[in-house]
Amino acid sequence: MTFNLVESKECYLASYAAEGVPTTEHLKLRTVPLSLSLDSIPDAHVALQALFISVDPYLRTRMSGQDDGLYSPQYPLNQVITAFGVGKVLGSKDDKYGEGDVVLCPFLPVAEYCVVPSGVVVRKLDPAAGIPLPEYLSCLGVPGFAAWVGIHLLGDPKPGSNVFISAAAGGVGMVAGQLAKLKGCRVIGSTGSDAKVQLLKEEFGYDDAFNYNKETNFDAALSKYFPNGIDVYLDNVGGKMLEAVLNHVNLHARIPVCGMISQYNQTWIEREGVRNLLNIVGKEVRMEGYLLGSYLDRFVDFTVEMGNYIKQGKISSKIKIYEGIESFTESLGSLFSSSNTGKVIIEVKPQPT
Repeated sequence: MTFNLVESKECYLASYAAEGVPTTEHLKLRTVPLSLSLDSIPDAHVALQALFISVDPYLRTRMSGQDDGLYSPQYPLNQVITAFGVGKVLGSKDDKYGEGDVVLCPFLPVAEYCVVPSGVVVRKLDPAAGIPLPEYLSCLGVPGFAAWVGIHLLGDPKPGSNVFISAAAGGVGMVAGQLAKLKGCRVIGSTGSDAKVQLLKEEFGYDDAFNYNKETNFDAALSKYFPNGIDVYLDNVGGKMLEAVLNHVNLHARIPVCGMISQYNQTWIEREGVRNLLNIVGKEVRMEGYLLGSYLDRFVDFTVEMGNYIKQGKISSKIKIYEGIESFTESLGSLFSSSNTGKVIIEVKPQPT
């Protein structure tokens, strides 16, 4: 198929945001001409139309202008940013991919159309497999993989274990709790509203949950919900919640640290310290941070297991869809709001070629 030039909207980083949630002052839109004709595609490249783009908290850490904490490479200024996404192949100079293929790409430009090296495509997707495409960015994407690594590989709870998950109604937490329940654990979550407490218990099978905004003393709350202590804590928030958890861990507890969303919009000198780390020694706790890039050799195992759970109805997700590339800044900001629930995804709806 031959295409003329298309006008493609894209989101780029105009300036770094050291503190606070990035705004339209930092993230800007522009429209660029792009040729999708086969002759203009370099060897070992594919031309893609973006279908869905994943919006995840770690993206915020790449916009601060500082190599701090996660040590993720910063987005270059004035260049289109990238994110995990699903795209459709419009043209290919790689025999592995053909026109019409739907593919998963961890570094998809946040743009309506793009030409990228075929090496950044990780797999073809089968739209007829019975799994909605947005699920490849939710339960089968970054959040699901983060939950699976944290619970299945690092936390490794045994039946009857007491498992605590913070940010439990977020993209990672909603999957992590369900995975722990499938392992026969007692699972409690913390979240930011009464409505999300109900969601955790009624839709995601949590044994109980509490609204952290209503708790004036996290230590007292954990005494109530974990009278027998905590065996596994999947940490998504850090700060005061992590400190409280360390007062309630059992001997040989595991704390996989997925992220610390409560700290992302502050410089390191403004972040909350943890004063009771000595508990890690006395209780012989294993506390371990992890990045998904270190576990890519297990991604196939994850997709097989999670795909089966989804098809069997054992795991579900809640997805919030924003429309259009122009919604990227708003959707990113929503991740840091207590009103956000589940996975945030952008459905890209470009003008037809």
